[in-house]
Amino acid sequence: MSDPVVVRFAPSPTGFLHIGGARTALFNWLFAKSKGGKMLLRIEDTDRARSTQEAIDAILDGLTWLGLDWDGDPVFQFSRADRHREVVDQLLATGKAYRAYDTVEELDAMRANALAAGKPPRYDGGWRDRDPSEAPADIAPVIRLRVENAGDTVVEDAVQGTVTFPNADLDDLVLLRSDGTPTYMLAVVIDDHDMGITDVIRGVDHLTNAARQIQIYNALGWKVPHMAHIPLIHGPDGAKLSKRHGALGVEAYREMGYMPAALRNYLVRLGWSHKDQEIFSTEEMIAAFGLDAVGRSPSRFDYDRLENLNGHYVRATPDDELVEQFAAALPYLQGGPAAKAKLDAGLWDSFRAALPSMKERSKNFNELLDNASFLLVDRPLALDDKAQQALSQPGTRDLLKRLTERLRALDTWSAEEAESAVREFATAEGAKLGQVAQPLRAATTGKMVSPPIFEVLAILGRDESLARLADQAV
Repeated sequence: MSDPVVVRFAPSPTGFLHIGGARTALFNWLFAKSKGGKMLLRIEDTDRARSTQEAIDAILDGLTWLGLDWDGDPVFQFSRADRHREVVDQLLATGKAYRAYDTVEELDAMRANALAAGKPPRYDGGWRDRDPSEAPADIAPVIRLRVENAGDTVVEDAVQGTVTFPNADLDDLVLLRSDGTPTYMLAVVIDDHDMGITDVIRGVDHLTNAARQIQIYNALGWKVPHMAHIPLIHGPDGAKLSKRHGALGVEAYREMGYMPAALRNYLVRLGWSHKDQEIFSTEEMIAAFGLDAVGRSPSRFDYDRLENLNGHYVRATPDDELVEQFAAALPYLQGGPAAKAKLDAGLWDSFRAALPSMKERSKNFNELLDNASFLLVDRPLALDDKAQQALSQPGTRDLLKRLTERLRALDTWSAEEAESAVREFATAEGAKLGQVAQPLRAATTGKMVSPPIFEVLAILGRDESLARLADQAV
């Protein structure tokens, strides 16, 4: 019987959770869920100069927002430094590692000579077999792994296939720095082993690291986990995704009004496919996901495609659920906190009444908030340019005065009654419906685009609608 699947997501807290990291976390999460296993979270905070609590909080918040939960408490790599040094002592004792006393100047010269010869910089093994009695007293050594010089190191990768690295190209990597702090290469191997990681799923940019880490596993006599190195995400221009392509942090996508389910659905299709299916529920993702369907080619991030997919989720989400998610998103949207205060003050019922038509015209929560602006504006309304232009046409405000009196006379205030009254009024004025409805829209919403105008009147109610008309019909 095979071991239970245990994977890990192991970000470095030197910045926010970027979109590539989010995709890696999602693939790990789906793999664990599909196998009935666990996903652990490890914060690789050994770079003390660049690791920040702000970044740690952003990573945890981003994963939580995306709906990617992890098992147990997060493991902080720096707190395990004593364990890392303990393992290095074992390697020294068995001759699998050695102390190297090279000076900075000697290492710089080594690098310069290699580059001058057209070779990649690598350690020349100068202290590999030297007598320890030759060690200078005034230099603190680094600890290096005694790498196998002959043969190959083979990575059997679930995505990339069999990848072979000549051992001659893998130099004696540093395990402990001269100040006694562990390196990333060492810490990753020990942590993965101690945490019982069975499968390592990460970006293809770690593929060379895999060969070096296998050397450490072999030196310790430990079982190497299964590996899968997934393709990178590129920008729309085909270059590696970077800041110049736009938003990178997960928090930015929340601020742009995207829904977690839509972003998960979009990310899962970056590098993985299942027949021709584009829309996946979480349950469908888990049931269908497998590393055998992950391709090797980089994926291109397409903002238009994400926008369209998010629009599908806005339209397809049941109204009550959409209201709940929208309310949770408001604190992160431009103008959202102020809008939430107004909605909380008694406008949520009106918002729900308008939602069926508003969500048909919204691809994200920022657009939904904009479409709801007719509910949230204060009197007198600030008119946008097009509304101002519509109301400034000769005779328009006099028209609105007459229309206001016609609407004021209605016995019943409803969308149907308002539409009937406006149509009759337009006929009596010898005007087309649009010549009346558009100024009516401008006066009651401040814009020329809104939900259906007669629904707007019903949702605003008699008193508010007539008051807004009176403000403009002067």
